Amino acid sequence: MPSQYPIVVAGGGPVGVITALAFARQGLEVRLFEAESQVNDLPRAATTHAATLEMLERLGLVEEVTQRGLIEPRFRIWDRATREVIAQFDFGLLKNDTRYPHVVQCEQHKLANMTIERLKAYPHATVTFSARVAGFEQHDDRVEVDIETITGTQRLRASYLIGCDGGRSTVRKAMGVAFEGYTHPERFLILTTTFRFDSEYAQCSRNYFSDPDEWCALFKVTGDDGQGLWRVLFPTRVNETDEQALDEASVQRRLQKFFSHVGVYPVVHRNIYNVHQRVAASFRKHRVFLAGDAAHVNNPLGGLGLNFGIHDTMELTGLLGRVIREEAAPDILDFYDRFRRPLNIEYVQQQTIANKKRLEEKDAAARAKSNAALRATAADPEKHRAYLLRASLIESVRKRQSAEAI
Repeated sequence: MPSQYPIVVAGGGPVGVITALAFARQGLEVRLFEAESQVNDLPRAATTHAATLEMLERLGLVEEVTQRGLIEPRFRIWDRATREVIAQFDFGLLKNDTRYPHVVQCEQHKLANMTIERLKAYPHATVTFSARVAGFEQHDDRVEVDIETITGTQRLRASYLIGCDGGRSTVRKAMGVAFEGYTHPERFLILTTTFRFDSEYAQCSRNYFSDPDEWCALFKVTGDDGQGLWRVLFPTRVNETDEQALDEASVQRRLQKFFSHVGVYPVVHRNIYNVHQRVAASFRKHRVFLAGDAAHVNNPLGGLGLNFGIHDTMELTGLLGRVIREEAAPDILDFYDRFRRPLNIEYVQQQTIANKKRLEEKDAAARAKSNAALRATAADPEKHRAYLLRASLIESVRKRQSAEAI
């Protein structure tokens, strides 16, 4: 293998650390820098789809992800007003398509931390916290990367720079790449409670409730102690302030309206955030690449964003490895932007936008038509399977593999 500068990864979230691990397993020197002092453990993505589980298997992570998560083969879409199930979808129908006909609910901070533990076994891989990639300068044979720490700024020579530094990506901004799309007018409020919804929802821990006034989503995670937590996701009202949405009385009203019970809901965490549908105009500029939220963001309905980010980096690290080992010409790197960006628009942006529209639809006739279509899809085994192949991102992986074969 020709001598080279290390690969630098900006961002220590799950996509960033998986990028580092995928390089390290190829014997490539990699240095990761994360601006925060530790992995962010706020409630974020948790759903890991079948196509992603297969990729994590290649990295030696799937067993621990499954052990520390919750296996769920189904999800349900409900009519909130009537409390009737509109449709239930069962990933078990994909048993001949994947070794993992289910999702695993494993919080993303767990995935990040277990990946960092794996990285400790590789002397040619380092993870540095409280160190931010602040900028860079590109040259024909390298990238000069500025690393900012509490003691000052240092310049590091890298063979390539991978921006996995989130939706507000410094790397993307320094590339001068536009983040095309829009921001939803409402924000999303997520509430985490120790209240056990198991009596009502034990048979299915992923639930979406359609409602023209206030839709919501309910799903279960194991929590750090393995005892189980339930997360409830609501949209805020357009003019509702953060203080109003996060107020204890307001939180309790929302939860009681969703699922009335005697007593106060024990809420262990609450968070509110803006929601975007955006895709970077380009995922590459010479020796600098974007992956995960730095390249694309979307609403969380369907659990697709983190999964697609992992797919990004598995493709990118494979392509770069082949180029660095001189197994392929550098022009194969063009495939990354050529395929990943359109696939994100088709399989992530379109699906998550449609998922949100279906839950919030206000027109009665349109809602009835949508619900009838869902029921018909769930009732037809062939259509049901096709729906799940798309929802699990297996179809997107197959489409990319077909493009490679052409």
